[in-house]
Amino acid sequence: MDARYSRQEALPGFGADGQRRLAAARVLVIGAGGLGSSVIPALAGAGVGTLAIVDDDRVELSNLHRQTVHAMADVGHSKAQSAAQKVAALNPEVRVRAIDERLSSANALELFAGFDLVVDGSDNFPTRYLADDAARLTGIPVVWGAVSQYGGQAGLSWAAKGPTYRDLFPVPPAPGTVPSCEVGGVLPTTVAVIGAIMATEAIKVLTGIGSPAIGRATTYDALSGGFRTLDYAVDPSAEPVTGLIDYAAFCGLGDSISPAQLAARSDDFTLLDVREPWEVEVVALPGALSVPLGELELRLGELDPAKPVVTYCHHGIRSASARLLLADHGFTASHLKGGIDAWARELDPAMGRY
Repeated sequence: MDARYSRQEALPGFGADGQRRLAAARVLVIGAGGLGSSVIPALAGAGVGTLAIVDDDRVELSNLHRQTVHAMADVGHSKAQSAAQKVAALNPEVRVRAIDERLSSANALELFAGFDLVVDGSDNFPTRYLADDAARLTGIPVVWGAVSQYGGQAGLSWAAKGPTYRDLFPVPPAPGTVPSCEVGGVLPTTVAVIGAIMATEAIKVLTGIGSPAIGRATTYDALSGGFRTLDYAVDPSAEPVTGLIDYAAFCGLGDSISPAQLAARSDDFTLLDVREPWEVEVVALPGALSVPLGELELRLGELDPAKPVVTYCHHGIRSASARLLLADHGFTASHLKGGIDAWARELDPAMGRY
């Protein structure tokens, strides 16, 4: 018995066979943020043989209260690389690979094909639906989780054995109806709880212990301390997944432009910043009109309806909601994909980030 793993090998039903299965397992973790910070060390400590971490983001100071796999020295550096370094320090027996890319319809199938299990710790709906569809097409299970403010949920999608994320949530919520962490806040311990559930589910699938949460999602409310289980089944009316689609459009985040496209734009348009005033004080794009998203409908009169509008926020979620609102009122509108954070990352690295 390996002393490193002796406490889990001593578990009834786990033993040396379970440890050998973990050592042979290959797991892809999407996201090295809050959920990843709980999942990645747990799987590395348990002895998963191969871990790959895919994330194109960089560590920011505001991440550190919940993304505890990173430290002050990692601010400004790649999240995937930072998390991989922590894995190597925690358990040098684990083969770890950092993938500094955003999961996309162009790379998802190729990435998934090399792994036994995917753990989706992403923080946005387009990636969540993309991961679920890619898992269906490649035939592998995906453990998913999500958090918002004081609550969270986790489950397992496994098309070969039962229902998937799309069976539970066939249609994504309208943009802006689920607040992001930057807008609504998030309790760090909630992230840790949901991440622990996800890591446990991954270990169960990989070792064969217990009953995988097929057709069963777990929800957690930190304010009451309560857990609930939601049972669901395959939707017989759902259309089969035959390929990967435009998930930004599917989730209502379409009609976006890249930072490079915005920088090259020379026509007469209104640049609209829909962030909160405190965010504008931290950093802003020159020439932008500032109208917080919550005030936009009441202040539409400040915009020239004859001019196209490009909205932007921090990461592109609120600006997508603003674009939809403007379109509903007859404006020609698009929004900056990835927000001002993408602008700083791709075009102006010297720009302040938060």
